[in-house]
Amino acid sequence: MTTSSSSSCALGRNRRRGSALLAVLWLSAALAAIAFSLATTVRGETERTSTALDGLRSYYLAAGGIARASAELLWSAENPGQRVLPKGSTRVDYSLPSGDVRVEIIPETAKLDVNHAPPAELYRLALALGVEPERAQAIAAAIADWRTPAGGPSAFDGYYLSLTPSFQPHHASIEEIEELLLVRGVTPDIFYGTYVPAPEGANAAGGPRLVARSGLADCLTVYGSGEQVDANTANPAVLAAIGLNSYAINALVERRQMAPLTLDQLYGFLGSVGADPSRLRVEGNSIVTMRATARLRLANGQLSDLRRTVAAQMKYFARGIGYSQIHILRWYDTAWSH
Repeated sequence: MTTSSSSSCALGRNRRRGSALLAVLWLSAALAAIAFSLATTVRGETERTSTALDGLRSYYLAAGGIARASAELLWSAENPGQRVLPKGSTRVDYSLPSGDVRVEIIPETAKLDVNHAPPAELYRLALALGVEPERAQAIAAAIADWRTPAGGPSAFDGYYLSLTPSFQPHHASIEEIEELLLVRGVTPDIFYGTYVPAPEGANAAGGPRLVARSGLADCLTVYGSGEQVDANTANPAVLAAIGLNSYAINALVERRQMAPLTLDQLYGFLGSVGADPSRLRVEGNSIVTMRATARLRLANGQLSDLRRTVAAQMKYFARGIGYSQIHILRWYDTAWSH
């Protein structure tokens, strides 16, 4: 009887010890899981903070690039014999200790005047931007209706009045290019542009799977630019809209990538590809867009993969008018570069 009781006590103690050990193991596992989760969270927050900081630094680097390029463009225009930027420059690269900045100089003459472009050109523009023919025709007609003074109810008025909230179409000159987002058929993708799959075989050699496709905002302006567009910076869709064929467009884009064309070079080149020179010019007027893309320099001297693009639309004034010669019309904290 005594032996049996001793065995039972020993068995009970062993069970309690096993339960305690099991509890310790489960507690250790739970603490390890909590520690791992906390470490992962801290690491993620640290990386996000670092990325946000790099993004902010890149923003100011890009903004500084715009400020420098705009001042150099003004100096070059006022002092032709001491130009900092070569005549006809379409971009300038700055290599700084903190990183590299590329600033694209896009005159407003690179775009079609949205208030005067014929519907046929708007139709060809939409087609070149990848819009289906039927929809492109509808968008061209809707833009023409929007900017035309009302002589009575139009075919589009009922559509705008049926929306929630409803509104009356403008039926006057478009004052801000963003008005096009209200026009029937114009979606954000069509207006701002988007990314589309790369052509078949284009990424076979490790190229990108998606490529940027421009939007109406890249091709239309409310600042009348006349009949001619700038050959050195006009979007290929704009070139298609004014009647250039695909061969002439590809040849022009390839040629201007080597160096901007002068007026004399332009006429000779267009003659060689059989294109009509009457709709093309070089350089712009007094309104340009500066689009800057910045990349930070890392501690090892390499450039960061992070890019930040900002843009400014600005107007240049003559000296002596009483205020700054450079007036920023629009500032874009976030832009994209092709």
